[in-house]
Amino acid sequence: MAMDLTAILRLRAEELAKPRNADPRRLTHHGYKAYSQNDEDGILAEIFRRIGTGDRSFVEFGVEQGVQCNSLWLLMQGWSGLWIEGSERHAKTMLTSHAHWIQSGQLAIYRAFITAENINDLIGARYRDREIDLLSIDIDFNDFWVWRAIDVVRPRVVVVEYNATWAPPASITVPYAPTRMWQGDNYCGASLGALARLGEHKGYSLVGCCLAGVNAFFVRKDLLQGRFLNPGALEDHYEPARYHFGFLPAGHRPGVGPLVTIE
Repeated sequence: MAMDLTAILRLRAEELAKPRNADPRRLTHHGYKAYSQNDEDGILAEIFRRIGTGDRSFVEFGVEQGVQCNSLWLLMQGWSGLWIEGSERHAKTMLTSHAHWIQSGQLAIYRAFITAENINDLIGARYRDREIDLLSIDIDFNDFWVWRAIDVVRPRVVVVEYNATWAPPASITVPYAPTRMWQGDNYCGASLGALARLGEHKGYSLVGCCLAGVNAFFVRKDLLQGRFLNPGALEDHYEPARYHFGFLPAGHRPGVGPLVTIE
């Protein structure tokens, strides 16, 4: 049963009032929703307040119609970047709805089905061998494998969707399946543990998750400088699935399939 807004706000307030969230370095209190799916807009704003920005550039893929994603609020505040979307219908819609930013050169939109094999060429067409401020990954299945493949840019911050069903210490992901899409169940993506291990390998530390248990935030290690609570502490930053906090259904139907353990 859907929850009303008053109940959602009460539950959020109760969760944030717990001792776990008392440390001012924790990111959860800073979350708010402008155009993100949950409270990612506020968390990103706080991360960049702490570490500063470079040229205010972003790359995000899996944006659908570009009305609910992690970089729209940044775009509207003068940032520039690249969106990659696999749906021809969504990409065509954005050519009209986001024409202002496209025509000014502030936003590029590529229509492509993302794989580990093509992602560097797609990003490299606009940004190659350089630092960007934000990389946001939400493709609902092969997220781990695509992030692992990216080496054409060096983001300051990475946001990636994790599968909260697979709680720590699980370090697992679905096997790479380049043509597979999300089937609407909870057999998808990677656990927070697997993403945290990958992040460490690529030079990033986990610094928090959104309260709804959907997206994880990673900051490049050279930018941490004591600004975040227990970077890399998996159990400390994991948030369980609270999809109702993002005004979503309470969960997805179960799904089963093979997994890959990430050592």
